[in-house]
Parts: sequence; structure tokens; C-alpha cells
Amino acid sequence: MVLGNLALTTHGACIVIPGEAFEPETVLRSVQDVKCTSLYGVPAMFIAELDHPNFNKYDYSSLRTGIMAGATCPIKAMREVQEKMNMTEVEICYGMTETSPVSAQTLANDPLEKRVATVGRVHPHVEIKVIDPATGKIVPVGQEGELCTRGYSVMLKYWKNEEATNKVIDEARWMHSGDVAVMDSDGYVKIVGRIKDMILRGGENIGPLEIEEYLLSHEAISEVHVVGVPSYKYGEEVMAWVKFKPGKSATEEDLHKFCYGQIASYKIPKYWKFVDGFPTTVTGKIRKVEMREISTRELGLSGRDARETFHEDEKK
Repeated sequence: MVLGNLALTTHGACIVIPGEAFEPETVLRSVQDVKCTSLYGVPAMFIAELDHPNFNKYDYSSLRTGIMAGATCPIKAMREVQEKMNMTEVEICYGMTETSPVSAQTLANDPLEKRVATVGRVHPHVEIKVIDPATGKIVPVGQEGELCTRGYSVMLKYWKNEEATNKVIDEARWMHSGDVAVMDSDGYVKIVGRIKDMILRGGENIGPLEIEEYLLSHEAISEVHVVGVPSYKYGEEVMAWVKFKPGKSATEEDLHKFCYGQIASYKIPKYWKFVDGFPTTVTGKIRKVEMREISTRELGLSGRDARETFHEDEKK
């Protein structure tokens, strides 16, 4: 919303708002009828558009570019947007509302692999670093850590909330994102997941994104999100919420076999939930906190296990 509105204001461009709330076919129809050249959205919106049963009914030849941001973008979805929606110059942006809102971005002339698998490189006049959240020290290139941002774009503070401000902005004015990232030798950043979304199963740290990316390669799966649920024995177990493509399906046994031997056995989901949609914010971001709460309740994993597994701020 910020980038789209600033672009139209500074360039005198036309902006098309298809409706009061997101509805995939309305967007596709608007692209065709108004001959839009750029399309913005979070990954879940693009996935819903690609999977719509009437997707092939519309003409996307006018599209050229756009921005996908707001959540981690599956590589498969990014490739399909480029190939099926004609958005050959689509870019990924990364940032937070607190950083106004972008710290890193891919460019249209970046190598294809970098454009589909990373969130690009740091913006001009902004600094980023990847640190060990336990020590605060910068980690070596290629190693996972927390992404931090510093520069003119970082907010001053949360309004009338000094305690919350001090939790995310340190004395050197670095904004701590809470995102797990890896930076390569060329400065390209890949977001691996959220620190609070990491699943700790029997002493093993499991990043949901790796499992999600693999499951998305299944021919029947449209969208998948992985969360941790309480376990008395292991601390947490892996659970996958799966949405199938129209007219397709699979059983838990099918998906378990699909994973076996391809990803580490301890990363294979123990629990599966087949859904038509996912809890989201008003801007379309997936609410994994709510997914964990629903899963914990439905699986009967309440009481001590849930209290010990989830942070208090995630239960609110």
C-alpha cells in the first residue's frame, strides 16, 4: 500500500482498486479490463489468483511488473507469477512497517535465481546485518541469524510505548526484525522464517519454510503452512495445514510417503489439517499464531504443554 500509493503520487500514474476487500477473480478481471501494467500483493493473494478456476479465462499480456511482499514468498509461486502472469519484472521487497517499509529489494535486472529465491540486497542509505540473537554478534556469510536494519527509515519509537520500543530497537539504533535470514557473499538475503515460528522438536531447530517449500512441489497442493504444536515428549511436533488445488486431493498417508526419504524424518509433519483457507490479517498475511491456537485446541493439547511451549505474547 505504501509503495503503490507513493509510486502513483510521484509519477502521476493511475491506480486501480478492484474492491473494498481482496477477491481474486475481481483482481484478474480488472487487470484485463483496465490493462494494468503492475500488480501488487502478498504471496497468498498471488497464489489465490493463480489457483482460481477461471485464471485462464483472462488476458495478462498488459502486465509487466509489480511487487510481492508482506510475507515469505514461495519460490514456486514467484516463478509462476513470472511465467503465467507475464510479470517478468516483478520484484520482491522485504521490510517492516517500522522501517518505512522496505530495507531490501530485488531488481528487475538481478539474475533470475536471485529474484525468485531471495529478497534482494539492501536499499541505498540503509544498513542491514545478520546476527546471532543470543550474542548479538554478526554471523559468517551463509549462516542463519536475525536480520537487523539501521538507517533513516527506521521509526523513532512506538507511540507512548517505551517498553515495546526498547525490545526491538537497541542502543545503536538497530531495528531487530525477529526474522531469520541468510546473506550470501554477494549481499543477497534469503528470509528463512520467523524466530518465533521456529519449531524446537527434541533439541532440533526446524524452520517451517523448508518443509513448506518441499510440500509445495506436490502436484495436488496449492498452499501450505507449517506450525509447531505442543508435545510432552519432544516439546513441539510439526503440523502442516494444507490447501489443495481445485479438484485435487491427497491423504495423510500419501503426503507422508511423499516426504519420506526426501526431507529429514524429524521434519515430516506428525499432524495434518486439510483446509479451504487460512487465518489472515486484514492485509492478507497468514496468522500462524492463530493457527497454533486452533491446532492446539482441536488436537486436545491444552494445559501444561501449551503453556510451556508458546510464549505469552503469542497466546494473546
